[in-house]
Amino acid sequence: MNVTARTEGLVTILEVSGEIDGRTAPQFQEQVLGGLAPEGRVLLDLGRVTFLSSAGLRALLLTHREATGRRARLVLVGLSEDLRTTMSATGFLKFFTVRESLADGRAALE
Repeated sequence: MNVTARTEGLVTILEVSGEIDGRTAPQFQEQVLGGLAPEGRVLLDLGRVTFLSSAGLRALLLTHREATGRRARLVLVGLSEDLRTTMSATGFLKFFTVRESLADGRAALE
């Protein structure tokens, strides 16, 4: 699993690739929370995530809670059909703002 960060204007874009599982979820959470400034705007691109385990779902939920506590805005983009189905079936999708593309995600944060 790899997380690459860049900033475009007021938005921090975190591109995630690989598997988010029990082994990589702590690293994922640490890196995402590191990019989550108080009242910040974070676009989490999951388009290259190939697998998301229950530990990955938990890390996403904890990230959502932390973003809420920091009054930051968090948008997910690039969800594959498998990720979207898993997040929907577990009820996790309702916690997040989800957009189809980076451009749509940036627009939702501006």
